[in-house]
Amino acid sequence: MKRREFLAATSAASLLPHFAWAQDAPQDIRITRIVGFSVMSRRSKVAGKNSRLDVHGDTATDRMVRIFTNTGQEGIGNCRASRADASELLGKNPFDYFDADQPGVISPLGTGSMPLWDLVGRVMNKPVYELLGGKGPKRVPVYDGSIYFADLLSQYADNWEYRFREEIDMARDAGHVAVKVKIGRGNKWMMREEGDARDAAIIKLIREHAGPDFLIGVDANNGYDLAGTKKLFEQIGDEKIAFAEEMFPEEVDHCLEFKAFLKSNGWDTLVADGETQKDLGAYLPFMKAGAIDVYQGDMNRFGFEGILTEASWAAEHGGRVAPHNWGSQVGFFMQVQIGRAITNFYRAENDPLRNQIVVTDGYKIENGTAAPPDAPGCGMTVDEAKFGNNVRMSFDLQA
Repeated sequence: MKRREFLAATSAASLLPHFAWAQDAPQDIRITRIVGFSVMSRRSKVAGKNSRLDVHGDTATDRMVRIFTNTGQEGIGNCRASRADASELLGKNPFDYFDADQPGVISPLGTGSMPLWDLVGRVMNKPVYELLGGKGPKRVPVYDGSIYFADLLSQYADNWEYRFREEIDMARDAGHVAVKVKIGRGNKWMMREEGDARDAAIIKLIREHAGPDFLIGVDANNGYDLAGTKKLFEQIGDEKIAFAEEMFPEEVDHCLEFKAFLKSNGWDTLVADGETQKDLGAYLPFMKAGAIDVYQGDMNRFGFEGILTEASWAAEHGGRVAPHNWGSQVGFFMQVQIGRAITNFYRAENDPLRNQIVVTDGYKIENGTAAPPDAPGCGMTVDEAKFGNNVRMSFDLQA
């Protein structure tokens, strides 16, 4: 199903912003050049294993596109479009893809529309969040998603208790008041009972060190089943777990049973899920049943339009969104823009990545929140002096 057909198929699309500003678009602007590249960012630490995958390391890569125009204005953003798809933009007016009467952007870039949004924002002299609706809070809640299995890294095997305390201190020093802790060691890396016991011990250790007001979520990457999840929460439920993410492969009945279990014990833990879904329609049965509290469509997979659609559907059923974002610095920027635009955004996931090529003065984390730059587009610039020798080029297309 095409994006336009998909949006038209649901009344929830009426909750999405209509782009009335597109009526004022300039007619003489044309796309003259498109550059695809990949930029590597470095984490502040090594991220270890999770319940399914081995060590994640200390680097990650964003696939990016730069769009140049005959007016000298440029757009940049996360985009996974192919050379062939990107080439279709050459010679076109970027505003042709923004329809004032439709709540979605249709372009050859597909869900990788961030470069177009950034370009249009710069041309219109407006931040992207304002173009997306601008109804959210001025500062967007965020959390540090980088608390992985440090205890299973060889360099911390003998002092993993200290290492987890240190990582919480690192998160706090970076401006966070919330973290997500990976669990599920018994799924692959340890014997089930031993791994589950280690999960519980680490949650209790982090709670003791972080204090009662620090927000802690857990993420099992589907490393438990429903019965095991209940057993674990009988040990950690009183530790004020803010949200439980991907405890088991999501099924409507299982999610409803887990929610009922949490409620019966008087715990306010939210059920979060959905990062592995590739089709927005997969969320609808869960939304209609009220089976999930926080929906986590992947930020880069679905792009601005997809997360806006997910959020509008969730809002009709009292749900919230917290886009999955791991391994992408620019994906964090996208989340903060969305969080500033909508009213049912939960928290943005921060992977502590930095690079010196795509730079910005905005998105700084303070007191557990971040704000997008008060600048046109997404507020990013390219350090031209470092660009040529520090990125991997995919294509360079000119009209």
